[in-house]
Amino acid sequence: MTHVRIGIIGGTGLYEMEAFKKTEKVALHTPFGDPSDHYLIGELDGIKVAFLPRHGIGHRILPHELNFRANIYGFKKLGVEWIISVSAVGSMREELPPLQMVLPDQFLDRTKKRIDTFFGEGIVAHVSFSDPICPQLRNTLHKKIRALGFPHHDGGTYLCIEGPQFSTRAESHLYRSWKVDVIGMTNLQEAKLAREAEMCYATIALVTDYDCWKEGEDTLSIEMIIDNLKKNTENVKKVLRGAIPEIIRMERNCPCGSALKNAIITQEDMLPAGIKEDLEIIIGKYLKG
Repeated sequence: MTHVRIGIIGGTGLYEMEAFKKTEKVALHTPFGDPSDHYLIGELDGIKVAFLPRHGIGHRILPHELNFRANIYGFKKLGVEWIISVSAVGSMREELPPLQMVLPDQFLDRTKKRIDTFFGEGIVAHVSFSDPICPQLRNTLHKKIRALGFPHHDGGTYLCIEGPQFSTRAESHLYRSWKVDVIGMTNLQEAKLAREAEMCYATIALVTDYDCWKEGEDTLSIEMIIDNLKKNTENVKKVLRGAIPEIIRMERNCPCGSALKNAIITQEDMLPAGIKEDLEIIIGKYLKG
C-alpha cells in the first residue's frame, strides 16, 4: 500500500498544478463503502500527496450523499496524518468579501441526515471536539497565506448546513444573528471523523458569495460561485505548494494524534470481533490483545 502523510480534499482544479507529477490513481475499498472517487497520489516538489475530489470527478455527489466515513478512512489507510480541506463557502459578514480565504477554528452543525462517527454498533467512544481544527496545521497554513499576501481571515465559525439548497433569506439572517462567519455544507463531518481517526485537519474556506442576506447583491447563483471559486484556485495552489514542504517537516505536537486516548468507553472484551477488525487502523494501538 502506498504510504502518504499529507491528504488534500477539494476540487479537481487543485490537481492541475504544474509541479504535481508522477501521479497514480488508487482505488480503495473500506468497511464503510467506497470513497467519493479514486485517490490521486503524486509528488509535489518531491513530496507525496494524496488528493480526493470531495464530490467525485465531474462533481456527481450531493453534500448529504457524501460517504464521509469512507473518505476519511481511505486517507487513514494510506497513512495520512495531515488533511487539508479546500472548499467553497458563503460569507456571513460584510468584512469577508468574495475571494477572501478564511481559516475557521470552530463549527456549528445544522445538518440532519449524516453519519459522522466511526463508532456505534457495539463500540462507544467520545473524543474531545471543543477545538475541532488542528491549531498546528491551521497556523502553518495561515503563515503561508499571510506571507503570500492573499486576502484572508484567521479564525472564525463555519456553519454547516444540510443542503443541497442554499439558505432562505430568513435562515441567512438568523445565522448572521448567531455571529457565524462562513456557511458551507461539507466540512464538519470531515473534521469529526478526522479527529476520531487521530488525523490533523484544517479548512481553507474560499469565500464565493455573501449567501443571500446582503441587500443589493446580485441574486445568488451557482455560476457566481463557480466563477469566484475558479479565481481563487490559483492562489490556493500557491498556498499548498508553499505550505506542504513545511508541514512534512513538522513533528505533530498537537492533541490530534492522541484524540482516542481514554475516549473508548466499551470494555475491550465486549467489542464485537467484526468492529475490532474494521477499526483496527484507528483503534488498534489502544487494544491490548
